Amino acid sequence: MTKISFDPMAVAVDWLDAYRAGDIDAIMELHADDAVVHCGCGGTQTITGRTALRAYWVDRLRKCPAVTLDDLNPSEDRTVISYVTSAGIMSAILAFDTAGRIKVLDCSPLH
Repeated sequence: MTKISFDPMAVAVDWLDAYRAGDIDAIMELHADDAVVHCGCGGTQTITGRTALRAYWVDRLRKCPAVTLDDLNPSEDRTVISYVTSAGIMSAILAFDTAGRIKVLDCSPLH
């Protein structure tokens, strides 16, 4: 098992804080350059590339702002975070690269 040099829980909280603040630059900084987002909100979509990722987050910040943390749980190699938005409770699974940046984000409404 590879020892990680960052705190996945802290990165997840930083991500939610940036999302709640509407800070697009902080959100983008938390994602790896080759990050992939799989979004199950209102239909499944996969977002890749920095330009598409920025456009996705600008849209999410406008349409579905985050309000507060619901729950936060670490797992073996990722962090699961649920949070309240204007559209209800959402769940995101964050997987990280070795530098502690978000490599894969899977999000969807919590059912």
